[in-house]
Amino acid sequence: MRNIQKLINRVGDDSWRTLYGAKPSTAVKPSAFFLFILCSITPSPPCSESLIKSMFRANDLLLRKMNLNNMKVPKMPDGRGVSALIKFGAVLGIGLYAAGNSLYNVEGGHRAIVFNRIVGVKDKVYPEGTHIMIPWFERPVIYDVRARPHLVESTSGSRDLQMVKIGLRVLTRPVADELPAVYRTLGENYNERVLPSIIHETLKAVVAQYNASQLITQREAVSREIRKILTERAANFNIALDDVSITSLTFGREFTAAIEAKQVAAQEAERAKFVVEKAEQDKRSAIIRAQGEAKSAQLIGQAIANNPAFITLRKIEAAREIAATMANSSNKVLLNADNLLLNLQEMSLEKK
Repeated sequence: MRNIQKLINRVGDDSWRTLYGAKPSTAVKPSAFFLFILCSITPSPPCSESLIKSMFRANDLLLRKMNLNNMKVPKMPDGRGVSALIKFGAVLGIGLYAAGNSLYNVEGGHRAIVFNRIVGVKDKVYPEGTHIMIPWFERPVIYDVRARPHLVESTSGSRDLQMVKIGLRVLTRPVADELPAVYRTLGENYNERVLPSIIHETLKAVVAQYNASQLITQREAVSREIRKILTERAANFNIALDDVSITSLTFGREFTAAIEAKQVAAQEAERAKFVVEKAEQDKRSAIIRAQGEAKSAQLIGQAIANNPAFITLRKIEAAREIAATMANSSNKVLLNADNLLLNLQEMSLEKK
């Protein structure tokens, strides 16, 4: 077996020198080892030098076909090119991010303030249009400065201890020049934090000064007083009130029934008053009419006393009216010849 090992090593070394001109390294010795194992387990035919050489030749042909030393490996870029490519991609990404996040728009009817992560809220108020900011370090806070309506309902007690449910409509907007202060003290939802509390408090204070009936009859005065107080209270929070109006007044059932009964009684009293006034007017009309008739009779008597022909004139006027009525009537009336002039021929004019 030792002879076989020596033979394999010698033949292998000679074959390697013939092919490559140098002694093989220890990395290729395992091929000889596997050849030794093959010869050891193959008793027939015995391993000979010719067999070993033929096997090495086959191995050499296989290595030549593979031509491992002449294989072309794709050339990879060096470290400097990869580093430059990475830097360019990083700069391009940062530029795109900055361009996309450094601009913001302020729509019509809005104002903006800027919050900086280092210095906090800036005091400048930005108008409508497009503005520039520093990405990540700054962010815009946009406010709607147009007047917006808010409906609030509150239940309060009047001076005569009647519970009144009042509906109030207010138009509010933030003061544009004071938006930084609004953001510092109240944030973005300033209406929800301030308006409900000051409206409820103001309504309770004002309603307590009036009776329930006065709230109805003096509604405009109540609305003006509420607006005055609310405007002063809201100004402390940099909120402007453009309008305040009472939309509804609701009382309890008992008070509503009492008001209805009072209204019915008032209407009945007004009706009775009208009847009395009508009777008085009729009485005065009768007196005036009687006085007119008496005066008329007196004047007629004086006219007859002064001139008896006055009666004849009145008869002629009466005959004229009767003739006109008969002429325009659809009924046919036949008169004899003696009555054609309606007895006017019997009248005599006497001179005094």
